[in-house]
Amino acid sequence: MKTLGIGVIGCGNISAAYMQLTPLFAGIEMRACADRDMDAARARAEEFGLRALSVDDLLAAEDIDIVVNLTVPAAHYEISRRILEAGKHSYSEKPFVLTLEEGESLRKLAEDKGLRVGSAPDTYMGGAHQLARAVLDEGRIGRVTGGTCHVLSPGMEHWHPNPDFFFQPGGGPILDLGPYYVTNLVQLIGPVESVQAMTGRGRETRTIGNGPRLGEEIPVQTPTNVQALLRFQSGAIVTFGASWDVKAHRHENMELYGTDASLYVPDPNFFGGEVIVADADGATTLDGRDHPFSVTNMQDGQGIDRANYRCAGLAEMATAILEDRPHRSSLDLALHVIEVLTGILQAGETGETVAMTTTCDRPDALSPDDARALLVPQAAL
Repeated sequence: MKTLGIGVIGCGNISAAYMQLTPLFAGIEMRACADRDMDAARARAEEFGLRALSVDDLLAAEDIDIVVNLTVPAAHYEISRRILEAGKHSYSEKPFVLTLEEGESLRKLAEDKGLRVGSAPDTYMGGAHQLARAVLDEGRIGRVTGGTCHVLSPGMEHWHPNPDFFFQPGGGPILDLGPYYVTNLVQLIGPVESVQAMTGRGRETRTIGNGPRLGEEIPVQTPTNVQALLRFQSGAIVTFGASWDVKAHRHENMELYGTDASLYVPDPNFFGGEVIVADADGATTLDGRDHPFSVTNMQDGQGIDRANYRCAGLAEMATAILEDRPHRSSLDLALHVIEVLTGILQAGETGETVAMTTTCDRPDALSPDDARALLVPQAAL
């Protein structure tokens, strides 16, 4: 298989995950990184054996085929546009744009140049979520009529040394964490028809709790407490609570309710976890460990074993380019998710129901064999 060269723009916290995990995947090779702060670029380059380049030089590099956009959300559109203008495929961290208009502008540019646009999250490709997909596709819980999703915590300022962007427009729990949940819902039950919501802010400022800026106050400029209602084209109605104003709770991350049974889905911010089917007679925990993207390969900050395969979406897009077929983490999927999330914020401001103007197909399921084919042989065991 031909190998596509990967470059990264944005050398912040998340860049380390991409650089560390790229070698697991076939068909891609991380080659260079760039940042407006050249010291940050040089530090990452030295850590992972890459070339440190200016943004302009990376965009001009002949051995870079796909550029991964890991800048802050407010810069995603501008940088993705520059990537496409440079004649390279673009893969962005979420949220890949902040408005529908920005997404449509990137679509036109990509189509004009014959280039691909992809976007995180790719956690929906994880073994747990693909197992949940199989349960639904096999009709094991009947027709999905409703569900609940919750992503609730005290906030990001407790662990991130520079959390400012989390509390600015483009951040907040809806645009930062919402993409994991809504993307997974779309791959499980299809596109959204309309949304309703109420939004608020628990506090006007946050105190940084980690790093060299410990104790510094930062302003909150976006909703941090959101309660939303999503109506899907299938007819299912799902409630979605997303808040950074919660000290403790007992809510599960995601539950889907069918005419025959219920499905408990683990946190879509991660690739693995328990999938449970339950009805009046009891609950059954399903085993998805045969899927390569369920195999634990790291520990998180709390010492919990995790399956972490970030770059799966990037690798799948690269393979799709080489095979001349559509890729799963597509612009259509990402843009529909963005419209849902920005629609939730709009509904919270206006109190009105917001109808979606975009739609998308569910991305194709990623079978264990499909996932195995994305990995280098020694990682595909």
